[in-house]
Parts: sequence; structure tokens; C-alpha cells
Amino acid sequence: MVKRLIVVNDLMQKNYRYYLTEPSGTNFHCEFMPQLSPKSMLQMGVFGGKYMTDCIKEFPADWFESARLSAHKRDPKLNYFGVNASQSLSIWRDKGWIHYEDPRGWFQWYCRYYFGRRCVDDDRQIRRWRQMSRHVGQIRKNCAYGDLDCRPKQRQALLHWAYDSREI
Repeated sequence: MVKRLIVVNDLMQKNYRYYLTEPSGTNFHCEFMPQLSPKSMLQMGVFGGKYMTDCIKEFPADWFESARLSAHKRDPKLNYFGVNASQSLSIWRDKGWIHYEDPRGWFQWYCRYYFGRRCVDDDRQIRRWRQMSRHVGQIRKNCAYGDLDCRPKQRQALLHWAYDSREI
């Protein structure tokens, strides 16, 4: 694959540059097996519809064709489970979870990874993704299979991390 340069100019990054070194949606780390693509997550409703609305030009247009987005502010009703399951960006910063290349956090990293970027933060983000599997175990332990009304906040949080919690 020929490397493709992406130049980002949005509200949080000016003239940030990265290369796509893998074909989109392929060649993931062997321990990273997300169940949902960024496109499907955006269509289902994640992050109250306000995540990355100023950086649509960075990614394929079809990711946003049916996305559940909010023009003004975060709206939990746009989430698949209709609940708020997010912490603020300031909390993420305080906990040291934000890497400078992805100032919006995990989902921005995942969108770029899925798109074909590989970077020094990949191993850390994949470890963080794997740690979310404990929530899958909690839903399996406490909910009947397919009972989407059971633990909706936990299910929504899993959707934010590319786990398809509708299948638990």
C-alpha cells in the first residue's frame, strides 16, 4: 500500500499530519478485535451525537451519511440506549488517558486506527480496549441474554468501545 498523507485542521488540531499505512478496516493487531466499525457506531448512536462533528472531513464521507449527530450539544437521546454513558474530556485528561496525537480520546484513536493509521499509542489503546471486556462479563452475569433493558449504561459504554452489547 502506498502511504497516504492526512492533514487535520479542526477545532482541536491544526496542521496535524499522519500517514495511512494500512488499508482501511484491515490488518489489526492480533489482540484487537473490535466488533463494530466507526461507521456502524456513529449510525447506532454514540457519545450523544457530538463526538468529532467538526472533523468529518478527515474520514470517509459514508461514515457520516446515517450518523446520529447533534449540531449543538451532546444529546444522550441520540445514543443507542438513550442514556449518558460518557465522562467528560476533562476527566479523561485528568486521568492521563489522552495522548497528544488524539486529543479527543479513544474513539478518535480508533477511527484513525481503523482508517489505517498506526502510531506509538496503539499498544496502550488496545490494552485499554481489552480492559473493557470486564463489562461484558458483568452483563452476562447479571442480565438475561438479549435483555437490552438490563444495564443500559454499561451496554452504551461498551458500544463506545466497539463492543456490540446488543449481542450479549
